[in-house]
Amino acid sequence: MAIDRKEQIYSTARTMFSERGYPATTVRDIARELNMQAGSLYAHIGSKEDVLWEIVERAALQFIGVVAPIASSQTPPADKLRAMVRAHVLVVADNLDDATIFLHEWKFLGEERRAWVNERRNLYEGFYRRVIDEGIDSGDFAAHTDAKMAALLVLSSMNWLPQWYNPAGPLSPEEIADSFTQTILKGIQAPQY
Repeated sequence: MAIDRKEQIYSTARTMFSERGYPATTVRDIARELNMQAGSLYAHIGSKEDVLWEIVERAALQFIGVVAPIASSQTPPADKLRAMVRAHVLVVADNLDDATIFLHEWKFLGEERRAWVNERRNLYEGFYRRVIDEGIDSGDFAAHTDAKMAALLVLSSMNWLPQWYNPAGPLSPEEIADSFTQTILKGIQAPQY
């Protein structure tokens, strides 16, 4: 089955935005890669920013879609956090270009679209903060844990993954997630006496 032209454009743009960055990729570059005239691209897309928006929006909804159900489950907080980290790492590993664009190129969107992304990023961070707060409240996590800072630490460590993750490397995404979680939980779990 042939891939439709619009999906070819998105696929090519995704790779180029991820490798070069959004500002350094022109519509002409995308068209040239597809052996098209730049003007012909506009029969399939509205603008270069529309392509970026589509990629960013899909990625945001994918991250939220896998983590929200875990965060709202009745699972103990440490298990929730472990599952959330694993889900996040798997989304990144399975969609490396999309994750790179979502995490680094979204700032080139127009003001209204950036506001939408910021709302989703705050929502997403809130899932982690809420689970960490649950752990503090239940006594599973140390009382002195700052939920906001802990959530930022978790997300920052995972969001750096596209910079160094190698699918052919020695660790699977699951092993990376387990290592992250083990290190994070050692820092916030309440001491067991």
